[in-house]
Amino acid sequence: MSFGQGGPPSQWDPWKPHSQQEPWNSGGGQTPDWAALAEASEARNRRRRLLMIGGGALATVAIGAAVAVAVVSADGGDPDAKQPSSQLPATADLPSSPAAPSFEPTSAPPPLDPKDFIASKKKDKAPLSPQTLFPGTQLTMGDTVYKKGPTADTTNCASAAERTLPKILTDNDCTRLIRVTYTKDGVAVTVGVAVFDTEAQATRAKEQADQKSIVRSLSGGGVKAFCSGAVCRSTTNAYGRYAYFTLAGFTDGKDVTTKDTDVFATGDDLAEFTFRQIRRRGEAQASAAANE
Repeated sequence: MSFGQGGPPSQWDPWKPHSQQEPWNSGGGQTPDWAALAEASEARNRRRRLLMIGGGALATVAIGAAVAVAVVSADGGDPDAKQPSSQLPATADLPSSPAAPSFEPTSAPPPLDPKDFIASKKKDKAPLSPQTLFPGTQLTMGDTVYKKGPTADTTNCASAAERTLPKILTDNDCTRLIRVTYTKDGVAVTVGVAVFDTEAQATRAKEQADQKSIVRSLSGGGVKAFCSGAVCRSTTNAYGRYAYFTLAGFTDGKDVTTKDTDVFATGDDLAEFTFRQIRRRGEAQASAAANE
């Protein structure tokens, strides 16, 4: 018996899968064409590589499109409603941050000097009296309270001074002398404020005064005469167009010694208070002028 008779020998189709190939005719004694098989295998490999490359490119395009859609749709709105970046205004067209407001340079006027208002008669226009300088019925300095006694006001300055002071006041054209007396525990002090037209006159009167330049003590209204013949302690000072003097002593007529610190303290307190009152007078007028 012989096999393979009755038909042409079977052929190998390189494009068909192996399961669909016709079996070789082994009975015919023919061997496979190995060159054709190798060529067919290489063709399949080339086709597979082309398909993979093409598929990779399509996948890349698909991923890029998906990312673009995701970016455009991330705002949750209509992608067509978004403005393309190419249509955004240029940097020069973008609005800048508002500029800081500018102000014209100004210079505030210098503050008014209170002393200027008490340095001369021309500017010192506020009312002046014993009551404006020494208000109330008593004076408190720290923990010490002094009772206010009599007051006096005269344009004859020499009549309210003693020893060398009358001439000094007259020579420097004193126009007014205001006095007040305060007492505490048997100690009395009279303050005298001499008024001049200018600061220079008041300063000169202060410089010319000596230990014998004293204001006359003021008694009455329950205050006994003091320092009429006894040794008393006196002070002299000036501020603005005002020269002020104190005379402190005992109401029982005894002499003041350096050990009598209460007398010294009383005179110092009243001198300090007088200075403050004159300065306040200047401050009040400077404040009023600044608010006009």
